[in-house]
Amino acid sequence: MPMAFCPECGKLRADLDEARKLIAQLQAELHELRAQLNRNSSNSSSPPSVDPPGAPKPVVKTPTGRKPGGQPGHQGHHRHRLPSERINTIVPYVPTVCDHCHAPLSADPGPGDPEPTWHQVAELPELAAIITEHQGHARTCSGCGRLNRGVIPPEIRAHVIGPRLAATMSYFASRHHISRRGVEEVVETVFEVPTSLGSISTLEAEMSQALARPYQEAGEAVREAAVKNTDETGWSEKGQKRWLWGAATATVAFFVIHLRRSYEGLQALLGETPQGIVCSDRWSVYSKLPLKLRQICWAHLKRDFQKLIDRGGPADAIGRACMEVVDCMFADWWAFRNGQIDRAALQARVDRIARELQGILEQGSSCTNSKAATFCANVLALYPALWLFTSIEGVEPTNNHAERILRSGVLWRKNAFGCHSAAGCRFVERTLTIVQTLRLQKRPVLNYLYRAIVAHRASLPAPQLLGQAGD
Repeated sequence: MPMAFCPECGKLRADLDEARKLIAQLQAELHELRAQLNRNSSNSSSPPSVDPPGAPKPVVKTPTGRKPGGQPGHQGHHRHRLPSERINTIVPYVPTVCDHCHAPLSADPGPGDPEPTWHQVAELPELAAIITEHQGHARTCSGCGRLNRGVIPPEIRAHVIGPRLAATMSYFASRHHISRRGVEEVVETVFEVPTSLGSISTLEAEMSQALARPYQEAGEAVREAAVKNTDETGWSEKGQKRWLWGAATATVAFFVIHLRRSYEGLQALLGETPQGIVCSDRWSVYSKLPLKLRQICWAHLKRDFQKLIDRGGPADAIGRACMEVVDCMFADWWAFRNGQIDRAALQARVDRIARELQGILEQGSSCTNSKAATFCANVLALYPALWLFTSIEGVEPTNNHAERILRSGVLWRKNAFGCHSAAGCRFVERTLTIVQTLRLQKRPVLNYLYRAIVAHRASLPAPQLLGQAGD
């Protein structure tokens, strides 16, 4: 006979099923919260500055036991003798009496006397700025009694800060991220020139106008480049969220502040139809670019693989297998960079690694950990974009170049808290672009800013930014 149905037992079974579902849900939430709690710079894009106290150090170095400082064989950095044109004063020390026989010595060197020894001392002159006062005098005509005045030219009256001081003030802000109040204090304390925040803002606007054409020149060069690295970071305008986008080649950097971290922002940086190969992270905006024009950053992937390890459970084994592939890939890349293998050998080695990683990710896409499975599937969808560095000159496996270029903007944001106007954003875009480009080209920044503002005040074209060996 079939067992009689027990209403109480049915209710208990339903309660048990509901309790099991709730336990599974809570376990998943607990696992996700632990993953968030363990988030740090080693398994995410978070900077080391926000790591919790117990987070692992970003770079773990094994003590070598050697003393600090230069090691045997290290090429030291010694003082170099500055050329004669840089010397302002020479103080001669000429012996007048022989140390041995006390005979008088000639003031002029003899044919067998060696070159003098030297020791150069660098010192600053008094840094008070040179003040030029332009005076418009008046004279009364003795014949007719008319009062005649000498008029100070309008181009002189247009400025109270000379071009070199103006360039230096912009240099402090754009290269060393000194705030406007800081620039005001430096100018008044070091150069003994009282100024105001309003005057500094006016000079920023003037420098921004002076750099408008070189800024466009840099943007065109980056957009047309065959290979470029891109990245973005947060910015602020009047307390409202903005994004600072940056792109760089080996010799040119270009920055844009945009309202959104969207494809429109990327287009503002790289043009309506981006050209060339773009190296970036896996941010979804870049997915609109063709895979054949993308190189995914392996440094970001490495942190993602570490995140799988930190998740534990079935994701741990996948993460560890992927990390072994990363170690092999970078070992082969550095062997290529150091000239130990050629590009053909690099491709052969990486092809084997690529097949191995593909198998790991395919297996991981079926992982019972849904987060790990989704990640593996996403990487597989981008798989062709992982390997362009093996075959195309100028493409590297990481996006470190863009991150280093963008770091200057990050420091500026942290120090100045963004901008208070759209004009301030333009100043940041243009000065960051010019300063970082000049640094990539190893050209003097301050001299270029000075020549740019001199040209602007004379209504002349700005000095050339690209294709020039030096200043």
